[in-house]
This record gives sequence, structure tokens and C-alpha cells, in this order.
Amino acid sequence: MNILVTGGAGFIGSHLIEKLLKLNHDVICLDNFNDFYDPKIKRNNIENSLQSNSSFILLEGDIRDKGFLESIFSDNNFDIVVHLAAMAGVRPSIINPELYYDVNLTGTLYLLEKCKERGIKKFIFASSSSVYGNNKKIPFAESDFVDNPISPYAASKKSGELICHCYHHLYQMSIVCLRYFTVYGPRQRPDLAIHKFARLMLAGKPIPLYGEMSSRRDYTYIADIIDGTLKAIDYVTENNCFDIFNLGGSKAISLSEMINCLENTLGIKALIEHLPAQEGDVWQTYASIVKSQNILGYKPNTEFSEGIRLFIEWLKKQVEEKILDFIP
Repeated sequence: MNILVTGGAGFIGSHLIEKLLKLNHDVICLDNFNDFYDPKIKRNNIENSLQSNSSFILLEGDIRDKGFLESIFSDNNFDIVVHLAAMAGVRPSIINPELYYDVNLTGTLYLLEKCKERGIKKFIFASSSSVYGNNKKIPFAESDFVDNPISPYAASKKSGELICHCYHHLYQMSIVCLRYFTVYGPRQRPDLAIHKFARLMLAGKPIPLYGEMSSRRDYTYIADIIDGTLKAIDYVTENNCFDIFNLGGSKAISLSEMINCLENTLGIKALIEHLPAQEGDVWQTYASIVKSQNILGYKPNTEFSEGIRLFIEWLKKQVEEKILDFIP
């Protein structure tokens, strides 16, 4: 297949593209290398293993640029679009909600329009566990009511799901929305807690802890996320559908457990700076993966401690090679 992956130089995107190339697909990676975090990190994600592959093409540009999108879609005949590009992060979305809506909703709309115009009927949309807000029902299921987001980021992802459904209904596009749950592992974004905490601990600096140590997250290792995404690509290719799937680890781990695991893996005691809870942060995420298991055959199998070990192994190598500094 000829596959367009937006946001393909990022954490999830670069891992997905590596796997797609190994499966002998042709892949075009679209990324604008914005400065949300150091762009050289994303360039390093794709530099060695991807850019030497003749089945890989990198195109730099913005999904909000209609002219740029027109040139991509007119020059290529895609079988499927995997749309991962987005402004990420709950807290920054509260500071700049206009940017988040512009990228996450307008950009998604422009891609769907191009798919409609070119007759591309297969589309994967990367959504987020944040759409569940402070859902009191545990674990979170795809059928749960999700009309109470508590951050602009979460609202933008829910809006993205809705516009995807609209294009399925109007134009018979086959679309799957994947609600990712706290993905971690090698190449994780440096602003996310596991990555940020580990680097601060290595540097002997205190880690900022917002709110209570009892808050919980359903951490999902990157290899399991990629496996689930590949299964979703197969599913949307073979079916005329609109569907939503949780991709999580199906286990909620407290903040204190996460820090203890980092301490044990690094052999370093964390210095903690206690800070007030921040607006937009949910107290808990916990995925029901029954639907994903039954329909996609999704089965996460990476234990949290093993995933942390693999992440720390990668992080230390990045620091040794001076690709990353100790201090995030």
C-alpha cells in the first residue's frame, strides 16, 4: 500500500513508519517540525533508519496549508491516510486554545477534504484518552459518554472524532479513531512525565509533582501501540466502517508507582518538588480494551517495568551520544 502518515517524524509516527517499511509498504511522511520541542529530536527519529529507505519520502509542511496539501495529493495516489499530526499536550492547550483548534480541527478537516476530493476512502485518526475527561466509570469504554472534556486539547480531539464521523456518513469514508492512552517508550516526547522525570533524576534535579501522588495513568508501551495501530489499518482497509477503539495497557498505575519504578530502574532516589494540581489534568485514565481485543485482536503484552527498562536504556544512550542533554 501507499500510505501517508502525518506527524510521521514524531514519537508514535516514526515507530509506525519503521514498521510499515518493514512490511514493504510505501510511506510518505508529512511533518512540519514545529518547535513545540526541539525539532532536531524529530529529525533524529527518522534520520538513520528511515531516510535511506527507497520506499520512504519525507515532505516538510503544514496540514493547514491548502496549497501544500493539494500538491501532495495531486502527486500521489494514497491507499490510506494515517493522521497523527496534532498540537499535543493538555496544559499548553489552555494557554493557547486557538492554535490547538486551528491545527487539530482545521488541519484534520483539510485532510478529510483532500481525501474526499481524491476518492481516498480509508482514514485513521489519532484521538486521545483525554476525551474521557474525569469519567467516573472505570475502566473507560468506547461507548461511554464523552461530552465533558476538561481541556481545549481534549475538546479538539473529540471534535476531530465528530468531523470524521461526518465524512464517513456523507462520503462513505471508512474511518477508525484510535484513543491512545499515555504512550511511553523510546523517543517519547521530552515534555511527558516519564521522560522529563528520568532526565531530571539523572541530573540530580527535583522533579515537579503537580497534585496528588495517587493520580493514575494507563501507561501503554510504544510497541503495543504500534501493533494496535497496524491492526486498525488492516481493519479499516478491509471494512466499510466508522469505529472508535481504545489502545491502552488496561492497567492504571499511580504516580507514586511510576516514580518508584523509575527510581528502581535508575538506582536513583527522586527529589520531589510538590506543586498544586493544574487545570485540565484528569485524575485517572484506565482503558477498557475489550472491544479492541474482540474486533482488532489487540493484545498489549509489555509489562510496565520492562517498558521503563527499555526506555531508560534508550535514554542513557541518547545522553551518551549527546543527542539529548540531561536537563529537559
